[in-house]
Amino acid sequence: MQDRPRRLRRTPAIRRMVQEVHLSPADFIHPIFVHEGAEVSEIRTMPGVQRHTYASAVEQAQQAHALGIPAVILFGIPDHKDAEGSQAYAEEGVIQQATRAVKAAVPDIAVITDTCLCEYTDHGHCGHLVQDGTQWTVDNDPSLELLARTAVSQAEAGADIIAPSAMMDGQIAAIRAALDAAGYSQLPIMSYAVKYASAYYGPFREAAGSAPSVGDRATYQMNPAGGYREALHEARLDVQEGADFLMVKPALAYLDVLRLLRDEFDLPLVAYNVSGEYSLVKAAALAGYMDERRTVLETLSAMKRAGADTILTYHALDAARWLKEGQ
Repeated sequence: MQDRPRRLRRTPAIRRMVQEVHLSPADFIHPIFVHEGAEVSEIRTMPGVQRHTYASAVEQAQQAHALGIPAVILFGIPDHKDAEGSQAYAEEGVIQQATRAVKAAVPDIAVITDTCLCEYTDHGHCGHLVQDGTQWTVDNDPSLELLARTAVSQAEAGADIIAPSAMMDGQIAAIRAALDAAGYSQLPIMSYAVKYASAYYGPFREAAGSAPSVGDRATYQMNPAGGYREALHEARLDVQEGADFLMVKPALAYLDVLRLLRDEFDLPLVAYNVSGEYSLVKAAALAGYMDERRTVLETLSAMKRAGADTILTYHALDAARWLKEGQ
């Protein structure tokens, strides 16, 4: 046989020479949950992930920076919640204080702020909740004002990138206009452009205390059985409205959608390796069913091969350490 593909798999050195996908810590975004408590607390549904104080959030950012991870994303868990999510845009809100603390201690790391209301509302939805007959739904347009106020407040606190995740129609345009009017025209927007109403978010909802108290998010997050037309429509709207990054969330069950966006758009593309994907691997590894290191690196490589430029993952610190050890 003239053609023997196994020749190029014969040794580790040869395999490294010809591999097409290369992961590095620079590919990752490290997520940090920040609460207003005095102690770090474990998250039952996400082994190895914690709710952090301001001080320990700084330590997490310092670890990420030392490992070569260029960015963190902050998720806030306030003590007080109300119908309008007012702590999302409060000057001394949990995210605003955490952003200032991280930027003061680690100025070279990019701080991304999740721009949504679900962690801050007492009903757990991503905007202004209203009752329509017997159904509860989020009133889209009044929610845009709240999201825009949140984005400006986060910018004032020193955020480097604003990441709207509410899936409200027109949110990118509203946030872009508000940021520009407030003097933040240079601040990029990382849009959760293609975000599905996914069962894979379950662990996050416990971590962030953001489970809806009534109804669900199917009227604004995308149908998991939706096709490519819906994904392209959402992404095109966000590009037209001024998004600087596009995201697909979740990543693992939607690698085909990730590839679709990579082929259609030139913007940097983010894959969100979500809480359920993380917890499945963690649970299997803790039970001895799977090799955690190999499974995680294989999964992240699949996301990059599908077209992701950046991967938001709860495995970020571990994966960065493993990659450095492998060098």
